[in-house]
Amino acid sequence: MRAYERFLEYVKIWTSSERCSGSAPSSLRQFDLAHQLAFELRELGVEQVGVDNHCFVYGYLPASAGCESAPCLGLLAHLDTHPDCPGQNVRPQIIEQYDGGEVVLGDSGLVLRPAEFPHLPSLAGQTLLTSSGDTLLGVDDKAGIAEILTALERVTTADRAHGPVSVVFIPDEEIGSGTAHFDLERFGARYAYTVDGWAAGEIETETFYAIQAKIRIRGLGIHTGYAKGIMVNAQLLAMEFAHMLPAEEIPARTDGRAGFFHLLRSRGTVEEAELVYNLRDFERDGMDRRIGLLREAARILNGRYGPDTVSISLVEEYANMREILEQHPQLIEKACTACRLAGVEPVLLAARGGTDGARLSFAGVPCPNLGIGGWAYHSPQEHITVEAMDQVSRILEELICQFGQP
Repeated sequence: MRAYERFLEYVKIWTSSERCSGSAPSSLRQFDLAHQLAFELRELGVEQVGVDNHCFVYGYLPASAGCESAPCLGLLAHLDTHPDCPGQNVRPQIIEQYDGGEVVLGDSGLVLRPAEFPHLPSLAGQTLLTSSGDTLLGVDDKAGIAEILTALERVTTADRAHGPVSVVFIPDEEIGSGTAHFDLERFGARYAYTVDGWAAGEIETETFYAIQAKIRIRGLGIHTGYAKGIMVNAQLLAMEFAHMLPAEEIPARTDGRAGFFHLLRSRGTVEEAELVYNLRDFERDGMDRRIGLLREAARILNGRYGPDTVSISLVEEYANMREILEQHPQLIEKACTACRLAGVEPVLLAARGGTDGARLSFAGVPCPNLGIGGWAYHSPQEHITVEAMDQVSRILEELICQFGQP
């Protein structure tokens, strides 16, 4: 079975995670796909297959004869789709012999345009998969799941030599808690790769340093008719605080290796307000600078409106996995070799985001991230080609066999 055929079955299953649900997994619907995948893994001859109470799907493919001493390779993808875009009742569009031009997404009024997605003309002649525009498609990361299963099938069907492989499909990656209940001992892999990136052949060896900052602002309310010189409107102070940060350092105006301040959400009344920022930077000293700018803004406002008017709390979300992967260059070398054996030129990238691999790397399992072949994730404009999924499946097949070599 080809990867896209599996993928088109998986997107029928609603697996959106839910923010602030307080449960693990955050949505019980993720079990529907988890149990389906467990069944398919068993059908492929994978052993020790199980779905735990937190919706993790585990499986283990023993080494082929003569490769038992090879290190265990881990492959991971995630079950959930992004909660901020509808994921129920997905209706894929299959466009054979795509001409590289505009694509109307069902009756939604949305159009895929080369002006917005300059790579589209390069896909001409391929079979393009899109949503109908009312939902996301589910490429992130059901395509990765389909590609892993297809690679396992290709390796076992062709009886190719390979080392042991541990497979895990993870819930709740999209809300940042994918590894919260990860059983590293059960996983058992020495090295791993998440299959959750972008174009086929891309190998992400870095992530941002990521911190979430909560800015709490205290105001003072009083009758508006007698407020002069007394009222302190926390909402206006929140706006003042936001305007003290660099206007150009936001996601909509940065790319490459430039970090940013992302105002994730805000709420407020006259008497209290809160701003939640995601801070992102590829360098620790860059992150220190961002924290310093927040604290300086708070210092100025506290001096202007009174002590403790503004307070800041910081939570580290993940660190740049480059710190770990630099100590294991063979992982990048093997991934590059696998790409070339599959006929794809590898591209090393820094991920403008985070992956479960970043957290796993710092937990003792070095874990680069591999591209799945798609674009425009977390949106109704998500798309991928059948041919890209075939490429990634071949890359994973070669990677599995690479780890079986002495």
